[in-house]
Amino acid sequence: MLTLTEYNRLARILREERKEPADLIGPEAEATNRVCAGAFGRERLESLLGRGFLLSQAVDRWHARAIWVISRADATYPRRLKTRLKEDAPPLLYGCGEAALLDGGGLAVVGTRQVDDGLISYAENVGKLAAKAGRTLISGGAKGIDRAAMRGALEGGGAVSGVMADSLERGALASDNREPLMDHKLVLISPYDPAAGFNVGHAMQRNKVIYALADAALVVISDFEKGGTWAGAIEQLEKLRLVPVFVRAGANVGRGNAALLQHGAVPWPNPRDLDELSQALAKAAEAVAAEPRQEPLALALREESTSYKITKPTQPSTALPLHVEAEPQQSTVTPAQALFSSVCQILGRELAGPKSEAEVAELLQVSKPQARAWLRKLMMDGVLEKVAKPLRYRVAGGGRRLL
Repeated sequence: MLTLTEYNRLARILREERKEPADLIGPEAEATNRVCAGAFGRERLESLLGRGFLLSQAVDRWHARAIWVISRADATYPRRLKTRLKEDAPPLLYGCGEAALLDGGGLAVVGTRQVDDGLISYAENVGKLAAKAGRTLISGGAKGIDRAAMRGALEGGGAVSGVMADSLERGALASDNREPLMDHKLVLISPYDPAAGFNVGHAMQRNKVIYALADAALVVISDFEKGGTWAGAIEQLEKLRLVPVFVRAGANVGRGNAALLQHGAVPWPNPRDLDELSQALAKAAEAVAAEPRQEPLALALREESTSYKITKPTQPSTALPLHVEAEPQQSTVTPAQALFSSVCQILGRELAGPKSEAEVAELLQVSKPQARAWLRKLMMDGVLEKVAKPLRYRVAGGGRRLL
């Protein structure tokens, strides 16, 4: 199969030739395949295209379970994902239910899996409030906060979009989902095979889809510097910046929530009625719209920086109220320098244990050549070191250089 990077390369080639993926097996397949073969090798391309019979069997199985599949080239592919994620948008989406819900926006609610009954009730109430406000509830379908928020929205008569990292097939057949699916109140989607089991990498990657489908997001509870909830929120706050990110605030909210406020999240105002909810979301959306937009990491400038800075984490502080505008600050840092600095921060955390070049490329969602260039620069600067057999990279000196 093709990786996301390879699929994007194929899509660019087809666009340049004014072709579509369907032309690879259509009447002009021979000429189209000849153009694409230079990038992927004719033998490999023909092998992939030759799996059509197996694919047709899989599609029949999915249709029998009311599961549909659309590609990024289809007109029915969610416009929000194409517009916001661009080439980071999943090449394929599998789904069950009312696909029109995916372009309607809404409130994303996310959180960790292991939570107490109080937070379950809290998430359910947020879902019910979103339903009363006529806002689609968007979440990840995982146990804990995700399912509680989705359950609350459905019980409140609202609509729900669930972005699943695994087991879409099981979710489509679940008895609890049958009625809302038939009533067009629920859509379940996944960028991964409907039969795929749980995978940490998949769970991390689907987070950007949740945020991209939403108008705003609420993090009910997050671990500190670990887990999918933290990774998704940090990616949104520091890189994608697609929507305002709220965090449940107040006393005893935990170290993770407090740190997200330090990274730019906004305290959730705990709206008591529909007017307060609408006002909070509108103000936060205005604040985000006023900020300079950043491209996703995989689409940002690829050039290397001549300097970078790795800093210690600062102590959490209270975020600015929604109605307060921070004074703009002048900066001489170029986009490339800012990008490379972010890369250094990520690798400083993630390479405490050795990782291969491919793992680093997957982590940063960039090509292997770009990952290799960054790794080599950090090695030359003495920040990283190689580990042989198999070849991997880690922070030099057990992490002391990053402190």
